[in-house]
Amino acid sequence: MESDYVVIGSGINSLVAAAELARSGATVTLLEEKDRLGGFIDSGKLTVPGFIHDTFSSWHPLFMAGAAYAELGPELHRHGLRYLNTDDAGTPWVCGSVGSDTKGKTSVVLALRDPVETAQAFEHAADREAYAVMLQEFGAQAPVIFGFMGSEMDLPNAAKLGFKALRMGLTKVQALVRQGMMSGRNLTRSRFVGTEVDQLWAPWLLHAGLGPDQVSGAVMLPVMAASMHQFGLPIVKGGASGFIAAFESLLRENGVRIHTGAKADSILVRDGRAAAVKTASGTFEASHGILASVSVPQLYNELLDAAAVPPRSRDQAREYQPGRAAMQIHVALDAPVPWIDERLAQTPLIHLSTGSNSTAIACAQAEAGLLPANPTIVIGQHCVLDPSRAPAGKATLWLQLQELPFEPVGDAAGALDISDGWDEKLVTAFTQRVLGQIEQYAPGLGQLVLGIKAISPRELSQSNRNAVGGDPYGGSAELYQNLLWRPLPQLGKGRSPIKGLWHIGAATHPGPGLGGGSGHLAAQQLIRRSKKRRHQKSST
Repeated sequence: MESDYVVIGSGINSLVAAAELARSGATVTLLEEKDRLGGFIDSGKLTVPGFIHDTFSSWHPLFMAGAAYAELGPELHRHGLRYLNTDDAGTPWVCGSVGSDTKGKTSVVLALRDPVETAQAFEHAADREAYAVMLQEFGAQAPVIFGFMGSEMDLPNAAKLGFKALRMGLTKVQALVRQGMMSGRNLTRSRFVGTEVDQLWAPWLLHAGLGPDQVSGAVMLPVMAASMHQFGLPIVKGGASGFIAAFESLLRENGVRIHTGAKADSILVRDGRAAAVKTASGTFEASHGILASVSVPQLYNELLDAAAVPPRSRDQAREYQPGRAAMQIHVALDAPVPWIDERLAQTPLIHLSTGSNSTAIACAQAEAGLLPANPTIVIGQHCVLDPSRAPAGKATLWLQLQELPFEPVGDAAGALDISDGWDEKLVTAFTQRVLGQIEQYAPGLGQLVLGIKAISPRELSQSNRNAVGGDPYGGSAELYQNLLWRPLPQLGKGRSPIKGLWHIGAATHPGPGLGGGSGHLAAQQLIRRSKKRRHQKSST
């Protein structure tokens, strides 16, 4: 049981790394403790027969925009992957937000693929111009922003990116640095007269593990907007499990040895180098390296012997902070959602939010340990893009809550009993709160419900140990625990303080999401090193 590389875990970063390494000619063993591959990528009949739901994650614009897709996309499509997007459905809208302010005024804001058409609906002419300027500025900043997100955070790369930034001009560099210190709310308040941009894009910061008032949101907000305009919201035809099936077929074709039900118990370090992974069924030797898509606590508290980890790294690992917890709710409907605004019926993804105001309140309540009285609800309508997800005339709802406490200490609305934590009673009651809030904008929704499957923060952490504290994003993505400081505040040393051990996954740079970035970055470094070794051998 020896190979060039052993990969622990089978989330998107592990799949990307294993595929790229194997296609380069390396031998790869992949270990997954569950009985299936995919981590937070899965789908199935979760509610009633005939309805297919994406169990956890679902939308793939970041993957399609990333380097991993550029490398592996054609091969994955050859192995059966097919995406469906707004173009396929013939719908003009990509996403939207609906909510009511404190005076009871309801507002709906929608984004189209075309940013100019999107801005034309803004009330103020100045905001239409400001929106164009924001996206133009992002276009000029993109090489630097994506340079940081698409490069390892070591000294050589940091220096290269610094020189690239300086070529923008000192004034523009200062503006970008200042923007990086701003929150999403800071950006929208300082640049726009009306509330449309804030209501539309501030809730998207939750998908980056941020809130409207957290630093770096002013950079991520334009990233989200530009991504939706350029790539839309692709989903996998027939369900997210088709994505995993295509990856598994690609891995097996390239000789990757896949072991499911194989829990990594420890990483063996010999002579200061990670050399093997020990499991109940045996020890898997790695001659070139080990890639571990695991959480910070699992790597430093479980897999590595304390004596093998430098004291400074042990101390830093103890400072790791999970982010807010999340929850998934899946609903089978007897008919599509009866929205009061008919445009929403043709919009794949909707946020129930007024923007920074309501979302920030919900975040603050969750941070204080309270169940939010009015949570931001992410409403996915997959059947808009893929009617095969439900029987003819029926529909599914994919609901995500990203502002929850893992261990609630109270209810901000003062109505729900939290004394036993996320037990079945609380999950049911909170689910009804969520559906009731949607029904304010879709009267009669409750009468259409055929089945519900809710996955609480507690269940989320049980289904994937990387979701520490119910956080699916691998730890807080605030600036203090991001970029140079993710997962630990030290510059690149093979992504860990142990030689031959590469820490990948949402807990590591470039952070959470379905881009496969950390797996790609690690694999490409290892491939370059392998080529260098072969070149040195051939020249001698």
